[in-house]
Amino acid sequence: MNLPNVLTLSRIVMIPVFVMVFYLPFDWRYVASAAIFAIAGATDWLDGYLARKLDQSTPFGAFLDPVADKLMVAVALTVLIEEHASFILTIPAMVIIGREIVISALREWMAEMGSRASVAVSYIGKVKTTAQMVAIVILLAVPPGLPYSHLGTGLLYVAAVLTLWSMVLYLRAAWDDLFPKH
Repeated sequence: MNLPNVLTLSRIVMIPVFVMVFYLPFDWRYVASAAIFAIAGATDWLDGYLARKLDQSTPFGAFLDPVADKLMVAVALTVLIEEHASFILTIPAMVIIGREIVISALREWMAEMGSRASVAVSYIGKVKTTAQMVAIVILLAVPPGLPYSHLGTGLLYVAAVLTLWSMVLYLRAAWDDLFPKH
């Protein structure tokens, strides 16, 4: 167990804390849950940086890091859908969560086929993740209906469009393996 793996595990531990804080009966719950989510996002960047910088990449970390990310994002989007009770917010959340399921399955299948490298993380995926994280932090921090919540919703739509674009890129990279010409 090394520091990058401990940081990754901390993100998973933060999930129930995040949910409990989000549902507290206090107005400060919005900012507090946004701060927890932002800290989790920072640990995502930090664990990757430290794993590379300290040469502490491990198979366990490579497995757990994307799991921790997807769990945190899916839980945050789920509580936001419930809190906002809005079809407008549900659409990009469905796209983002659905894409994560498709790409996770694709990566697993490609790894079994020995073609894992052809579905490596792309630059557009990193931009998508940044837009998604900023959108979620804004939506968590600002109660529904306030002006800045619309900014968060707009950014979540940007993230959803980038999500679809990155999914198309992944599928195109895997196309020949998915549909071999025999």
